[in-house]
Amino acid sequence: MAGGDFNRRTFLIGVSAAGGGLALGFAVPFETRRATTAHADVPPEITCWLTIARDDTVTIRIARSEMGQGALTGLAMLVAEELECDWSKVRTQLVSPRENARRNNAWGDMSTGASRSIASSQLYLRKAGAAARNMLIGAAAARWRVPATECVAHKSIITHGPSGRTLSFGAVAEEAARLAPVGDIKLKDPRTWKLAGTRQRRLDVYDKVTAQPVYAIDVRLPNMLYAAIRQCPVYKGALKAVDENSIAGMNGVRRVVRMDDAVAVIADSWWRAKRAVDALQVTWDDRGNGGVSTASIAAFVRGGLDAEPAQVGHKIGDAKAALAGAARTIQADYAVPFLAHATMEPQTCTARVTDSGVELWVPTQDPATAVATAAIAAGVPNDKVILHRMMLGGGFGRRAPIQEYIRQSVLIAKEVSEPVKLIWSREEDIQHDLYRPFGMARLTAALDAEGLPIGWSVRLAGPSFVASLVPSFGNNFVDWTFISGLGEEMPYDVPNYLVDYDIRPTPVPLGVWRAINYTQNAFYKECFVDEMAHAAGVDPYLYRRKLLGKNPRNLAVLDAAAKEANWDRPPPPGVYRGIALNQACGSYCAQVVELSVTKGNLRVHRVVAAIDPGHVVNPLSIEMQIQGAIVYALTAALYGEITIAGGGAEQSNFHDYEMLRIGEVPQVETVLVPSGGFWGGVGEPPVPPLAPALCNALFAATGKRIRSLPLKNHDLRAI
Repeated sequence: MAGGDFNRRTFLIGVSAAGGGLALGFAVPFETRRATTAHADVPPEITCWLTIARDDTVTIRIARSEMGQGALTGLAMLVAEELECDWSKVRTQLVSPRENARRNNAWGDMSTGASRSIASSQLYLRKAGAAARNMLIGAAAARWRVPATECVAHKSIITHGPSGRTLSFGAVAEEAARLAPVGDIKLKDPRTWKLAGTRQRRLDVYDKVTAQPVYAIDVRLPNMLYAAIRQCPVYKGALKAVDENSIAGMNGVRRVVRMDDAVAVIADSWWRAKRAVDALQVTWDDRGNGGVSTASIAAFVRGGLDAEPAQVGHKIGDAKAALAGAARTIQADYAVPFLAHATMEPQTCTARVTDSGVELWVPTQDPATAVATAAIAAGVPNDKVILHRMMLGGGFGRRAPIQEYIRQSVLIAKEVSEPVKLIWSREEDIQHDLYRPFGMARLTAALDAEGLPIGWSVRLAGPSFVASLVPSFGNNFVDWTFISGLGEEMPYDVPNYLVDYDIRPTPVPLGVWRAINYTQNAFYKECFVDEMAHAAGVDPYLYRRKLLGKNPRNLAVLDAAAKEANWDRPPPPGVYRGIALNQACGSYCAQVVELSVTKGNLRVHRVVAAIDPGHVVNPLSIEMQIQGAIVYALTAALYGEITIAGGGAEQSNFHDYEMLRIGEVPQVETVLVPSGGFWGGVGEPPVPPLAPALCNALFAATGKRIRSLPLKNHDLRAI
């Protein structure tokens, strides 16, 4: 990271939120993780995950971040299902990272990313709920002096079967908290769930609608100051000189703060700080990157499509031999742009630095890395950092693993005695994002007499977000994220298959973006499958079915999406369909897009998304996540593009980095196809299939094959 001491160890703390198989695992033995002290004003802690008050209010502690995805509700449902409590009496509380560290990681990994909040938490949360239920039953049985096996719990009431006596959870909570949890916990069969698996309103919605949560951008503290920032307009450039006299006399200005690659102004209001930092006369050093452009990057990356040797990502049989001996081959090159996250809440952090340590109010997907980042910036141990977790105004991977706005905030706050809130302007947020990588691919297939692939090679080229975050890895390490969706997750049966890649670094900062390389690779793969189907003269849905003989879960979601979309019947006049399939974050998702094109103007009418995440905790949250994912993915496919000129981003705000308008949002229909037996994610898997399904529908409508995004760059009039 430019201008920062962000070492490899710090990165490894944070990659747990990044996805692509880089997650750090934590075992959470809840039976040893209860508080050792009690307070009269604090309800008894049954396990570290929950407390129960005398009035039966159950407070479930949440270690993951809530950024609109509904994790807070789903995680609480997992605990409540096994606990057998009254759902109407459930409340939630975010876990403090300081308390987690103090109690030896009692709550385990607190990072949120890779769509794994439910998947990686479900086992120990269910055990925590079951253990607490057994402890409550044990306490009631002891009071009645009866065997615990004669007692059952339901809706926060414990009943002794033979006598019919009852006790509420709150009545025995203190006694239960003194019991040792049972060592061997038997969990419910998901088929017997009563709460989990049902549609439940999110617990945070009422508070949000009534404006009760305080987001980081809304934090107000006594005597608080504000900071605005200008970062070097050229990536990997540096600050050279600042003329502070250029803002002499401006009202409210308190301090100018220099950093390696940025300058900030502290003032008594953010608007005054912003006006001052904009007025500052600043000289930058581009460090040789001032000539970097989209054209130069594209030429460099395109060279990777022919470069030899390349890193082998996945290999079955001998694809090169199959291609060399084939009577019929097809080939196509694809490209995708850099993409910004464009979170509704721009990057922000409030920091107070004193002799005793650092205090932060921050939106973060990864509290542990946030603490480490602040500690490094302040030069203090991690235990001297107090972090207040705020709800996030959007995440999408932007607030983990690298959180440079936290580092900047601490460096700025060190200059004054008051707390300082740093807010990036929208322009800074768009132009200094950590982008989804630019990429290209060349796909080549050898087809047999029936048009089915007997050999298939995929060459990928572009920068690696992992190599960008940890330059010490170099460019020749095995980067499994680069081939996401094309390696073991490749759904189609091809006897000879090769995926290789050539990493082509650029100065443009990269980060994790909702489904990252899955979004690139699904676009290449699923559009090319359509090209093969067209070459074979076979319906693209039926063509995929032929290639999915050994992949029943992929076949199930494909069939479910096609059935819901009435694929076997013609669409309305002027409406055309496209289909796509992908596996990401442990889940299977297929989509059908319906659209029309009138005089080159595109209108997406309907998207059908079928998903198999294994187990379903809250169907309502899944539907909401899929709707959000479709809007996010459709925005990127239609408009998303960061272009580079003069070494920096050309786009600066929503006028030139467009968002989908309400009137453009299609009807989104969700089909749940839970097959059980595994736990997958939901927030990211619906993103990758959208762009290829959209482009495949466009081919059906216009006869034009779209091989690069976004669509705003293409003439969509029919051939």
